[in-house]
Amino acid sequence: MYLAKVIGRVVATTKDQSLAGAKLLIVCRLDARLAPYDDTEVAVDTVGAGDGETVIITTGSAGRFAGTFDHSVVDASIVGIVDTVECRPEVGV
Repeated sequence: MYLAKVIGRVVATTKDQSLAGAKLLIVCRLDARLAPYDDTEVAVDTVGAGDGETVIITTGSAGRFAGTFDHSVVDASIVGIVDTVECRPEVGV
């Protein structure tokens, strides 16, 4: 799992049937200081996240088990909305 920032959404009227009704959001991975540092990806929202929120992402087979997508083509899922993050000052990039 990792932290990411929601930076947009995807609207796809034609998609795999297993994604019917799924909300697709564009997320950017965050580093230990909560700064964007990686490429973006599309994740299925299972928790009602919104634009600009910091979220918890799970990927791979674990991403498919979130929500009701256990038999779908999902590779990344938003499984939590972050309220606060606390890190020790000596930890991080």
